[in-house]
Amino acid sequence: MDELTHTDSAGKAAMVDISAKEEQFRSARASGHIRLTGETLDLIRDNQVKKGDVLAVARIAGINAAKQTYSLIPLCHNILINFISVDLIPDETGITAESEVHTIGRTGAEMEAITAVSVALLTVYDMCKAVDRMMVIDKILLTEKTKR
Repeated sequence: MDELTHTDSAGKAAMVDISAKEEQFRSARASGHIRLTGETLDLIRDNQVKKGDVLAVARIAGINAAKQTYSLIPLCHNILINFISVDLIPDETGITAESEVHTIGRTGAEMEAITAVSVALLTVYDMCKAVDRMMVIDKILLTEKTKR
């Protein structure tokens, strides 16, 4: 097993020093899913959820979350984000969230991409909790990480 990178020599949590790393273009993609009832999906598609446009609000929430990742995850670096996209795609069983984040820096954007998806799905949950008590958020994962 590889060594843990976020611990010091005494095993205490520590932020990784990335000062000596070269700046590179880095990107990350993530996805996740929320399972909804058919009735809830219909309400979302018809924009009839009382709290408002679920997909638009969740998309903006995901974008904002990506920009705040460093303040949510204690050992995460604050990166300059050059691009964020969050897409919410209804399917037969619920909504899939997909994000993509680009940066030019010394560390990757995978935590930002995963955070964007997570908060977008949490926002769908929040906006629909009055009408759907069976929602399940799952399958949140990093789908791609690149640097060049």
